[in-house]
Amino acid sequence: MTSDSHNNKARRAALISLSFGGAIGLMFLMLGCALPIYNQYWPLFVLFFYILSPIPYCIARRLVDDTDAMSNACKELAIFLTTGIVVSAFGLPIVFARAHLIEWGACALVLTGNTVIFATILGFFLVFGSNDDFSWQQW
Repeated sequence: MTSDSHNNKARRAALISLSFGGAIGLMFLMLGCALPIYNQYWPLFVLFFYILSPIPYCIARRLVDDTDAMSNACKELAIFLTTGIVVSAFGLPIVFARAHLIEWGACALVLTGNTVIFATILGFFLVFGSNDDFSWQQW
């Protein structure tokens, strides 16, 4: 077996694992919304944060060169913005629970889903974003 086919099998296994992680995270989010004891769909607003979180880093990777001195500042700004988005995703359910829009149990389920989803997003960038030959055209 060549190393290229082994690499493709490893990528395929990583993609399946990441898909499973994303499904589990979304399941926790949906449970926090749709269980009959909670029955409030306010936590679905965290979906916007899931969509927004990878955007600053993707833009920074496209704009800068690794040899450029400004690339470090651009990447740090992207990481700062991403951190703000992630913290906001964790803060929103807590604010909803303190405002009595959702129950604390629903908040705990949404926070668990946030942890799984953001770990999945991080895993995607660690597995598929570190290669020089990576391109979005593979998908």
